[in-house]
Amino acid sequence: MRVTAQALGAMIATALLMLAGLVMAVPASSASLTEVTGFGTNPTNLRMHLYVPDRLPARPAVLVAIHYCTGSGPAFYSGTQFASLADQYGFIVIYPSATRSGSCFDVSSPQALRHDGASDPVGIVSMVRYVQQHYTTDTSRVYATGASSGAMMTNVLLGDYPDVFKAGSAFMGVPFGCFATTDGSSWNSTCANGALIKTPQEWGDLVRGAYPGHSGARPRMQVWHGTEDTTLRYPNLQEEVKQWTNVHGLGQTPALTDQPQPSWTRTRYGDSGVTPPVEAISVQGVGHSLPTSGMELAAIRFLGLTDTSGPSPSPSPSASGSPSASPSASPSASPTAPGPCRVTYTVNAWNTGFTANVTVTNTGSSAINGWGLSFTLPGGQSVTSAWNATVSPAGGQVTARNVSYNASIPPGGSTDFGFQGTHTGDTGKPAAFALNSMNCVIG
Repeated sequence: MRVTAQALGAMIATALLMLAGLVMAVPASSASLTEVTGFGTNPTNLRMHLYVPDRLPARPAVLVAIHYCTGSGPAFYSGTQFASLADQYGFIVIYPSATRSGSCFDVSSPQALRHDGASDPVGIVSMVRYVQQHYTTDTSRVYATGASSGAMMTNVLLGDYPDVFKAGSAFMGVPFGCFATTDGSSWNSTCANGALIKTPQEWGDLVRGAYPGHSGARPRMQVWHGTEDTTLRYPNLQEEVKQWTNVHGLGQTPALTDQPQPSWTRTRYGDSGVTPPVEAISVQGVGHSLPTSGMELAAIRFLGLTDTSGPSPSPSPSASGSPSASPSASPSASPTAPGPCRVTYTVNAWNTGFTANVTVTNTGSSAINGWGLSFTLPGGQSVTSAWNATVSPAGGQVTARNVSYNASIPPGGSTDFGFQGTHTGDTGKPAAFALNSMNCVIG
């Protein structure tokens, strides 16, 4: 069949119209990492990358996610889950990049260890202020997290700028001031080897000395460390705990010790709830390789970023607009929004004994793979045996953990377990339940 030039032109025009329709039908591209320049005072020429989810609440929170030595902001973006969690929970993520040799952040110079001290912390805070000026963010919900050098910088930022940051989560870091040097070097072997030991008061004084004019609340701190870390050795975890508990006026005795994962030992100080003033997680058998799967979610839960209902209750901002962090988030005074779970708990009691039957329902949109349900038994109650779960310790704050055959709970699905115990008269039910650190609805 012969095709005339006129017919061929019509066919081409029709094809172009169809193609245009297809192009117009393609949905808008999803959020991506973008570099920002000219963001403000930046004495060490840091680079800034920004991730802004497509959908945000009216006043989103801001998370600064800080990379390890030899890394970069884009590498930390692609190698961690913070951006995907930002999509899910609606917060903005800033990814700074160090530009000095080795791509480590300055956490050792005298300039880095003081408020507005003309080093890397100044540039990072300029990034925060840029985002606050260009997006309608909640200035009382600014957080920091990081790994290795980024964890050390997280400690530094919370010490230098308690008026900016509400909380931090540091993976494999060292205390504020531990890496301090005065000879121009950026490596402190004594600190790295976990051999720099101070009293809680001495560590706390270093933080308070970074910004002597600050009289407001101090940021909450979560610290993580692998027991087999040979780069920044494990004793640094306890030194961080000593420092930040002292900053918050707390002792060294945990309010809670549990194991949310088999290899994790978690201690909370000042409060047993999800957002205590200080939390430490020791990871058994792991070296200098954090965060690993699931840790980013645990970090943002501690920070308060999984609460999508709005800012968590805290003291009002100061007159200057600086955020004020609550040093102790009591569950009764500052309730955490319920997570994607529901618990039904029934008791059958007699004389000095009882049985409890528990149903845990996943009301979220994604599967739960591996679970631990934490709750506090009324006084005088003690667990003697359990089925479909392991329950420990026997009394007080206990955690029921899945067994091999019921580790996964699909969306809308549920699992049941129970236990037998003794009591001394109080046969009541626990007042609250937390599944993998997320508060559950009771009913």
